[in-house]
Amino acid sequence: MSADQPLVAILDDEPEIRRMLADALEEAGFRTTSYARATEFEAGLKRSSPDVCLVDLGLPDRDGLALVHRLALESGAAIIIISGRAQVQDRVTGLELGADDYIIKPFDPTEVVARIRARLRKGRGEAQPTAQTARFAGWTAHFDRFLLVDEAGHETSFSHAEGEVLRLFLESPNRLITRAQMQESLGGAAGESFDRAMDVRISRLRTKLGEDPKNPRLIKTIYGAGYIFLGDVRWG
Repeated sequence: MSADQPLVAILDDEPEIRRMLADALEEAGFRTTSYARATEFEAGLKRSSPDVCLVDLGLPDRDGLALVHRLALESGAAIIIISGRAQVQDRVTGLELGADDYIIKPFDPTEVVARIRARLRKGRGEAQPTAQTARFAGWTAHFDRFLLVDEAGHETSFSHAEGEVLRLFLESPNRLITRAQMQESLGGAAGESFDRAMDVRISRLRTKLGEDPKNPRLIKTIYGAGYIFLGDVRWG
């Protein structure tokens, strides 16, 4: 299989699930690596950089949600939780901590393949600028390295999920972006969990951009309507 094919890292302590996912993904043209324990998974990340991480929350050696949060902060991979925890609060928490999607067990492997393809399409974004660098308000966003750099050269990392939101704003500066438009562009089921996940990601972006939470100058909340990014943006 070509090294150009997307790499999916599978972390689940159940051998049957790992095999089922790997078989379905490889048949669909993906490369895969599989791990039963978080320690093995983290060691594997030092050797390769997956495009997507499938993470089970019920791990024998690590808290799954803590691992998801760390991945969101340190990895550029899309993160999809696969878990038997079906409560709404579990889904909300997973998305708030940085996951891009949440799939409940039991599941159909074809659904997982479809969700991964959709997530990668959104990550590439056919309508997105081809440039990986945007400059605005004294900041430079490097989407290939998931970094924000201020005028003094100080670097701040952002997660894959935060980068999706930031890119959406920078592609449409000075224009209202509604919740419905965000849901359509970023994917995920509309509802409380999506809204709360967006609120958390936007709050984190404001913090990283040094915004006053009570009076942000760049990412404005238009109550009852959505958000607007104020400022000039230069790509490339």
